[in-house]
Amino acid sequence: MKTDLEIAREAKVKPIGEIAASIGIDNDDLYPYGKHVAKIPVEALAKYDKGKKGKLILVTAITATPAGEGKTVTSIGLIQGLKKIGKNVVGALREPSLGPTFGVKGGATGGGYSQVYPMWDIDLHFTGDIHAVGAAHNLLSALVENHIRAGNELNIDPTQITLKKTMDMNCRELRNIVVGLGGGRNSGGVPHESGFLITSASEVSAILALSKDRADLRKRLAGIVVGYTFDGKAVTAGDIGAVGSMMVLLKDAINPNLVQTLEGVPVFIHGFPFANIAHGANSIIATRAAMTLGDYVVTEAGFAADLGAEKFMDIVCRQGGFSPDATVIVASVRALMTHGGGDIKNEATMTPEALVKGFCNLDKHVKNMQSYGVPVVVAINRFHNDTEECLDLIRKHCDEIGVKVAMSDVFAKGGEGGIELANTVVDVLENTKANYKPLYDLESSVEDKIKAIATNIYGADGVVFSAKAKKALANIEENGLGNLPICIAKTQASISDNPKLKGAPTGWELTVREIYVSGGAGFIVPVCGDMMLMPGLGKVPAAMGIDMDADGKIIGLK
Repeated sequence: MKTDLEIAREAKVKPIGEIAASIGIDNDDLYPYGKHVAKIPVEALAKYDKGKKGKLILVTAITATPAGEGKTVTSIGLIQGLKKIGKNVVGALREPSLGPTFGVKGGATGGGYSQVYPMWDIDLHFTGDIHAVGAAHNLLSALVENHIRAGNELNIDPTQITLKKTMDMNCRELRNIVVGLGGGRNSGGVPHESGFLITSASEVSAILALSKDRADLRKRLAGIVVGYTFDGKAVTAGDIGAVGSMMVLLKDAINPNLVQTLEGVPVFIHGFPFANIAHGANSIIATRAAMTLGDYVVTEAGFAADLGAEKFMDIVCRQGGFSPDATVIVASVRALMTHGGGDIKNEATMTPEALVKGFCNLDKHVKNMQSYGVPVVVAINRFHNDTEECLDLIRKHCDEIGVKVAMSDVFAKGGEGGIELANTVVDVLENTKANYKPLYDLESSVEDKIKAIATNIYGADGVVFSAKAKKALANIEENGLGNLPICIAKTQASISDNPKLKGAPTGWELTVREIYVSGGAGFIVPVCGDMMLMPGLGKVPAAMGIDMDADGKIIGLK
């Protein structure tokens, strides 16, 4: 079969002006980045808001496995499938990070005949949004360090600086570092421990995705907690005086990006927080724009339903003022087999029996999403080597648990392969009313909110807090920040905090290692298990297979 790049290069896509016009956006409101990408100024979007809201469809998945689930390809295929059945549909997806693109996961632009175009640009520097966020974050960090060096009028404790550095690459060696070395304040600054986050884990990234407009962006940036004084008082970016210059660096990044699928369906791609570290959704600006311009909107939550979808329901919906009308949970035969004890390195273990045992993971995610009062559809992402026996087992099981199920063959067939799923989703939207309700009350204690997610969504028996986490809890409550929602950072490889536990594990406790507050983003982040905020590269990263030929064509990007 042709590679994703070969398929993309043969696609008959349209100039971005035509794509914009198809949803009523004037050419004068486009800032083109070449022929097929454009930004739309956030201020210009207001004139297209006539008060209508399209139906919002949230796509999530079962727990990630090496076998692959295909959430993004299914999202894009569903967008194309809805268009095939005559619906006015607009997509709203996240931007890929260079870290995963050159690491193990690859880009996040779909594949086969269900891609966003041009995938090679989107997977790389795109319109520079991630670089702008990295610059704004690191400027703030530099201003904090300089403030301490230049007299420290705010009385910041160098050992309590919570703001680290950032870069958009997987660099495990930078997780923990010492800064300020070099022989005195005028040479290297004030020595203290620090480290790097990947840019998608930066609070500035979360803020960009959660801001409604420039005024909201400014307010949120001012609320970033950069550290604490010697007497425990929180110090913010507003206190440092960094907000104006950060706004200037983010002047274009706040404007959403418009692209298209291989079949010419409009998609906003804007925002890039990870779901295992941050809240894992595209920007509120993009989702609102899509809901204004389309009758049906497909958006996606990062990783599985216990991560991105939980955070979408409990954080994004509260802050964005919208909620899904339906949720699609993507599953694949071999991924479910993995949750039932199958090992993709040992084909003899990838059996129908393992598939049936793996249904527990699907069932847990279905139950979790239904608990929010939103109807659920299961999408079976079909792979070329799936047997009819195994596909029928999934269909039968979904019928038994009373949830709608549809086949998705969008990698090989594009929108045609998404028609069954599109019709099923539309049927649910027309015949089942969503009654969204969040998991917990914001006024509950931080500890109780963490326990609610751990026990109800993850299936844990309880929560264990380290001494460091307990100290942070007290500090958060003392600074009046305890009424924020929770954004748990944990492994994406398990519903639990242990990546080795597959299926739907029980009889375990969530371990909270540390807690920090993202005051500008508006959530509290408990870091659980061995989760790292700066990913590392594998033994053979994807970067080793990426190149460019003599004609300037990219090879190996996925």
